[in-house]
Amino acid sequence: MALEGTLERIAHETLDIETLKTRNSDSLDFHDVAVWRLKEALNAAYQAGLSAASSPRSK
Repeated sequence: MALEGTLERIAHETLDIETLKTRNSDSLDFHDVAVWRLKEALNAAYQAGLSAASSPRSK
C-alpha cells in the first residue's frame, strides 16, 4: 500500500527509525525523538497528503 510505504519512508528519513513494524522489544519499538524532528516528520506526512489529494487518481 502506498500509504504504508510513505509513512515508512518518512520515519526512516526524518526520524532514523528503521521500521514501523512492532518487534516486541523496548529498545527497538520505543525511540527518543527531538520535537523539531517530530515536527519535520509531521510536516512531511502533511505534505505527502496534500500531494496525494491534489494528484489525479487513475480509475
